Amino acid sequence: MSNNTLHRWHEYASAKNPEILAQILHDDAVFHSPVVHTPQVGKPIVTAYLQAAMSVFEKGTFEYVGQWSSENGAVLEFRSELDGIVINGVDIMAWDDDGLIVDFKVMVRPLKAVNHLHGLMKAMLEAGA
Repeated sequence: MSNNTLHRWHEYASAKNPEILAQILHDDAVFHSPVVHTPQVGKPIVTAYLQAAMSVFEKGTFEYVGQWSSENGAVLEFRSELDGIVINGVDIMAWDDDGLIVDFKVMVRPLKAVNHLHGLMKAMLEAGA
């Protein structure tokens, strides 16, 4: 299933089609933000975070520059530039035997990028609320 889940994720990341995201997220998915201490649980909130992140990154450059995967998970390294700030990060995801993403963790560096993303994500999520 890993190749199909990764393929569908890359499809979503390219097209930003919410229907694709809905098809690959588990109802009890968990999202771990680089700035929010508490894991966010459930498809609706995970969807909101992932869509907000995609909207934020659309305002700059974004590309996956590395990928490591196993049967039920993957680490995708990304690089972005937003408002002149270079961002390095990884998306760490795990999926179940049906290929549904059950856990999604984002890690970002450097601190300046984390702080900048925090402000942009906060504004995006508040606008969507």
